[in-house]
Amino acid sequence: MKQHAFRTTIKLLGLFLAVSVSWPAAGEAQEVFRIGIMQSQKDAARQYRPLEAYLQGKNIPVTFVAAKSYPDAAEMVARGDIDGMFSGSGVAGTMILKGLAEPVLRPVADNGSSTYWALLIAPQGAPLFTGEASYFQGKKVLATALASSGEFFYRSLPGIGQAGGTLLYAANHGAAIDALSKGAADLAIVKNWTWESLKGQYPTLQVVGKDAGENPDMTLIVAKKADRKLVEKVRTALLALKADQGAAAQAVRDEMKISHYIPTTEQDFTHNLALLRRAGVDAKFNFEFK
Repeated sequence: MKQHAFRTTIKLLGLFLAVSVSWPAAGEAQEVFRIGIMQSQKDAARQYRPLEAYLQGKNIPVTFVAAKSYPDAAEMVARGDIDGMFSGSGVAGTMILKGLAEPVLRPVADNGSSTYWALLIAPQGAPLFTGEASYFQGKKVLATALASSGEFFYRSLPGIGQAGGTLLYAANHGAAIDALSKGAADLAIVKNWTWESLKGQYPTLQVVGKDAGENPDMTLIVAKKADRKLVEKVRTALLALKADQGAAAQAVRDEMKISHYIPTTEQDFTHNLALLRRAGVDAKFNFEFK
């Protein structure tokens, strides 16, 4: 009887050990790639769900971390609470100048573009942009805050503080164009691709000028504190999207309206970083002009 009980105990112990070793140890938990999104960007998480599924299929768990504001996001990146963010060049460039993050890759849109630039829009018959800050004297200018093709472009012009123009903030580039068409301002500084998609609706408006350089669009920037092996796994998986004919990859391309991703480095931000520096952005900039 005792021998039978002993054999039973040994079998149970063996079963327990077999089950136990199949569980990951606490220190071996699988790394999760944490993507920062802004609380104000209501559709951001939904838009990135196919990307989440695609990366999950590559054995890369993903979670979304909401930030209340860009200063909040910067603090979270600095603490290591966020591994990466997809963002326009204004925020991405600022994170780079603050020494918090570095660019990894960016998408190529269905139209073949991966960059954008600022356009100056005005009512038909308005004079062309001279390239000088004095052009804005006495003018009301609509722009999106913290946008390379908006506020940052305006503030980057030498002497703009003394030019006598008035900067008005718009919720986004489309809102700036619409408000301009209704007489709310004399000019709008907007993203070129937004104008291309909407210009047919505004026949009374025209392009009067543009930025001389281009900015990387929706770049994935990663925190300096992010795990390098995990970042490389994400980078490799996203660069493989172009050749992947699977349903998960196609869902990413369809939802995000892209064809693939391309490597991106700080060199691609050369024009952008110079523009931001002229606008007054440095390591101490806290996403707000005073």
